[in-house]
Amino acid sequence: MLEAQGISVRRGRRTVLHNIDVALSPGEVVAVCGPNGAGKSTLLSVLAGDLTPAEGTVRIDGAPIDAFDPQSLALQRAVLEQSPSVAAPFLVEELVGFGASCAPISLPSTRPLTQEAMQSAGVSHLADARTDRLSGGEGARAHLARVLAQISAGRLSGGGKYLFLDEPTASLDLSHQITAMRAVRRVANQGGGVLTVLHDLNLAAVFADRIVLLDDGTLVKEGPPEAVFTSGTLSGVYGVGFQVTQESPGSLSITPLYEA
Repeated sequence: MLEAQGISVRRGRRTVLHNIDVALSPGEVVAVCGPNGAGKSTLLSVLAGDLTPAEGTVRIDGAPIDAFDPQSLALQRAVLEQSPSVAAPFLVEELVGFGASCAPISLPSTRPLTQEAMQSAGVSHLADARTDRLSGGEGARAHLARVLAQISAGRLSGGGKYLFLDEPTASLDLSHQITAMRAVRRVANQGGGVLTVLHDLNLAAVFADRIVLLDDGTLVKEGPPEAVFTSGTLSGVYGVGFQVTQESPGSLSITPLYEA
């Protein structure tokens, strides 16, 4: 289990996270939601070990996250940033292969992992395409495949336990959003813990086991989607009205109430 206790982050005089406690267990998908500036990406960076908090601790299976060197941490978790980039025009298959190369396994062993990751992310047909010639959505899916390959490779070496994704569906059309979230769900079904920042509340309601709702750096509510995504709670956080309906157990529909 990955556990964070008492996490606070400050930037200058501003506190962007206030005393946050959160945990991520193997086999679950946790969606972090909230308005712009709520602290979602900051929390993800702290949990992934990329940002040291001013206060609080993060532990992976009981060990402090800062006790892991970069190579060991890469075996334990993979991170998809909000705006990933590459320094050179690699082929998509090469980019995805970099993810698999984090583990001390033979090169022939990484190719099946790369192929599987590209298929899961829906970029197999782009294997020989240059990354600098991809559309925004294609590039996002290629980087998703990269972290999927990293998780799979880490699992072969006794790691591959946690996947962190910062707005993985932001630049994707509806079909590819579903493809991406199904791939995320598959990681959890294979025993990985997944934490993803999402703005689409309906996607979060469908695919997440648990919601962490933030506002202004504070944990507003945490729990299953039906407990967190209530019209009163969402209206208070986002400042607009919401209609939340549940036609069957586990099926929520969340609609903002627009006014002309």
